[in-house]
Amino acid sequence: MIGFIALVVGIVLGIVFSPQVPEALQPYLPIAIVAAMDAVFGGLRAYLDRIFDPKVFVVSFVFNVVVAALLVLLGDHLGVGTQLSTAVIVVLGIRIFGNAAALRRRLFGA
Repeated sequence: MIGFIALVVGIVLGIVFSPQVPEALQPYLPIAIVAAMDAVFGGLRAYLDRIFDPKVFVVSFVFNVVVAALLVLLGDHLGVGTQLSTAVIVVLGIRIFGNAAALRRRLFGA
């Protein structure tokens, strides 16, 4: 319940204050969002499997976002930013779809 309330408060604050992302950070935002989604789907899966640990979730969430952003930053410095960004998206996408499939099987038994 606390998580849902925090989500609603975050959405309302985002609408009210309309934050702007600095241009230097804009290439990293989509990667960070996909990494965060990976952590959220993993957390949902762990919750349904009754092995959810809030500490593990928070560490996973922050670590996924930071590592994904650092990989894209490294790719930018090496001159292969687009290729490395695509690789990060593909890997995280595979993980998200794997977790989504596990959630579907858990919830619907199919």
